[in-house]
Amino acid sequence: MEYGTIFIILACVFGLFMAWGVGANDVANAMATSVGSKALTIKQAIVIAAIFEFLGAYLAGGQVTATIRKGMMDTSLLVNSPELLIYGMLASLLAAGIWLLVATRAGWPVSTTHSIVGAIVGFAAVGIGIDAVNWGKVVTIAMSWVISPVLAGVVSYALFRSVQRLIFDADKPFQASKKYVPYYIFLVGFIVSLVTLFKGLKHVGLELTTPQAYSVAIVIGVISMLVGKYFISKLKFDPDADHDYHFTNVEKVFGVLMMFTASAMAFAHGSNDVANAVGPLAAVVSIVESGGQVAQKSAMAGWILLLGGVGIVAGLVMYGKKVIATVGSNITELTPSRGFAATLAAATTVVIASGTGLPISTTHTLVGAVLGVGLARGIAALNMNVVRTIFMSWIITLPAGAILSIMIFFMLKGIFA
Repeated sequence: MEYGTIFIILACVFGLFMAWGVGANDVANAMATSVGSKALTIKQAIVIAAIFEFLGAYLAGGQVTATIRKGMMDTSLLVNSPELLIYGMLASLLAAGIWLLVATRAGWPVSTTHSIVGAIVGFAAVGIGIDAVNWGKVVTIAMSWVISPVLAGVVSYALFRSVQRLIFDADKPFQASKKYVPYYIFLVGFIVSLVTLFKGLKHVGLELTTPQAYSVAIVIGVISMLVGKYFISKLKFDPDADHDYHFTNVEKVFGVLMMFTASAMAFAHGSNDVANAVGPLAAVVSIVESGGQVAQKSAMAGWILLLGGVGIVAGLVMYGKKVIATVGSNITELTPSRGFAATLAAATTVVIASGTGLPISTTHTLVGAVLGVGLARGIAALNMNVVRTIFMSWIITLPAGAILSIMIFFMLKGIFA
């Protein structure tokens, strides 16, 4: 195929740029609650995120990638002109990457999923034809944008109410927290490992039956619980600490829990969002390698997931601070217990979505969860100005991705055709 090598090099560069944007904008969301609630310092958060995002992307990133790549448009219309699909996928990656850079600079937590979906729909509708877009799929994805924040908000509201009832309203909150927090840790380990086992390990060649998966998940949950118990037993009760805020000691126990939930969220996020960066890249590689054949399904090469994982970590380390501030501190005041409820709710929602192959937005899910925790304390606990700005940036993201992608598509077509 003419220019084949150039296309693959461009796809790798643009894919890396897009993955960098996912890291800078989106991973910040995964870590924001831990940093905002002061359970982790920014350095600790970056180390945890780097490890678990990478593992999530590499081990569990295969499932969602298929939806982004072949679900959004009818590739059969391009059998005679595969180069159009290549220009389109390259344009989508670059367009989404540029928009993420703009949004991250402004500190807006936008959705990387929206950015790439908007970009693919834009070039498909204009470059190929309105019929090329799978509008049914677009509607399903659009519905998930409403469902995911609402679902996460409801779950985090319920979780935080349970924490209030079991621990904060108890006669001895510190003792209650030591008693109940290990069970929450079990929940975190159980939910995240279940997702990974069901969805993630297919391409590693590990297939488990449902009872096996549940058994393994329970074991991992119990191990997490025991490790958590050990760390909690090391905490000393400091009677002086409770003078200013009489739950300071309790929040220390939740700080241990946040380590687990932050790791879980990073893993869930890596598995769901690496698809945004490497889906289009995988499509380009498969077309070039097959000599121009547009396949409905193409195997996900290990090195592609690796590239996505590396890009995500680089973006987080280099530019992740801005969005962390918005989500972690500016929407509502977070403490470790509130941050825990928000993060676990978001991770649960993301995990359910990855399992069903819905490319939901981690951003919307997490912001929904943070709003849910804020609402559990009353509407006055929310900073409505920040919430408004975030909602506005969500609405702009789809058209911004689409317009940029259409412009770049015609530029590439002009250069190579």
